[in-house]
Amino acid sequence: MTSQGRPGPTDIEYTPSAEFHVQHEGPRDIGLCFVGDGFVAGYGDPKALGWVSRVVGRTPAQEVALSSYNLGVRGSSSADVMARWRSECPPRWEGRSERRLVVGVGAEDVEQGITTARSRLNLANVLDEASSTGIATFVVGPTPTLDAEVNARLQVLAEAQADVCHRRGVPFVDCFAPLQGHDQWQSDLAAGDTVHPGQAGYGLIAWLVLNGGWHRWLQLAD
Repeated sequence: MTSQGRPGPTDIEYTPSAEFHVQHEGPRDIGLCFVGDGFVAGYGDPKALGWVSRVVGRTPAQEVALSSYNLGVRGSSSADVMARWRSECPPRWEGRSERRLVVGVGAEDVEQGITTARSRLNLANVLDEASSTGIATFVVGPTPTLDAEVNARLQVLAEAQADVCHRRGVPFVDCFAPLQGHDQWQSDLAAGDTVHPGQAGYGLIAWLVLNGGWHRWLQLAD
C-alpha cells in the first residue's frame, strides 16, 4: 500500500462468487445489520440516536418488513469487526429473505496503529466473504477529528476504503472530505471529546448516508 492509499502488493484481486438478489415475489423481509465502532454505536450523542437510528428512522419501509440491528462497539477496529460479524449477524438474519450488512470502521484503526494495508485487507475480507454468501454490503467511511496529524492518516484510510469498495461495486459514503473544515462539525467535536460528535454531528453523518445512495442500495423509494 502506498502512502496515498493506492493498491499495494497485499491487495487481493476480487472475484465475486455469489450475487445478491431482491425477492420480488411476496413481501420483502430485510435483515439490516450495522457493524462497527463507537460511531456506529452513536457514542457521544446525548439523544442516544447516533447516525444509525437517524438513518433507519428516515428509511421508508412501509411496504417491507425491516428489522435493523445496531452492533456497533466502542473501541472496535476493522480486525475486531472482521472477527465478530460472522457470529453476531447470522442470528439476526435468520429467517430473513434479504440479508444486508453496513460496515463503519476506521477511527480505531488509526488510534491503534493498524497499518492502512492491514485495514484495507480487513475490510476487503469482510466484503468478499459477505458477497460470497449473497449478503449485500454498504460502507460508511471514517470522519475527521480536530487533530491535523490524525486527519492525515484518516484521509489516507478513507481513500483506501473507497478504492476497496469501488473495486467491488459496493456503495461507499465518504464522510471525511465533506466534514473536514465543516464549521458545525468542528464545533460539535470541540464541545465533546474532539473525536466523536454530538447530536448535530451525527445528524450530518446521517444526511451524508441518506444522500449517498442509501435508498437506491435498499431499492426503496425516497
